[in-house]
Amino acid sequence: MDVNLTLSADTIRMLAQKARAVSTALEDTFEDGHEGEVEFDEDTLSDSHAHDGLAEEENDDMSDEELRELIDDLNVDEAAELVAIAWIGRGDFEAGDFEQAVDEAKERAVGSTADYLIGMPLLPDYLENGLDALQV
Repeated sequence: MDVNLTLSADTIRMLAQKARAVSTALEDTFEDGHEGEVEFDEDTLSDSHAHDGLAEEENDDMSDEELRELIDDLNVDEAAELVAIAWIGRGDFEAGDFEQAVDEAKERAVGSTADYLIGMPLLPDYLENGLDALQV
């Protein structure tokens, strides 16, 4: 299939890697189950929370923030292509319907593309699968 992307396949793969790093950071937080909990020593009733969660949260936020900035910096055509590739990877469209998917992404664009894409739980997989389907 011959598709002319505005974004390079390498750029899309880099975004997928960043999205995977963000989703991994979120999964780690949920798996810990006690992230952000504060323990009190009953004898002194003082905060004995020794975990420096702020430093970790800052790092997680930076990954999320960096991914959001990269996506928000895309122009309309690039953002629509990225959404279309995710949709193809998710199975909403066939690779042969790429142009239709891009047009629909432009028509349905409301609000932040970054919020929409980062809200997809399997975004990295969708982007990689979409690229594979398009053979780029």
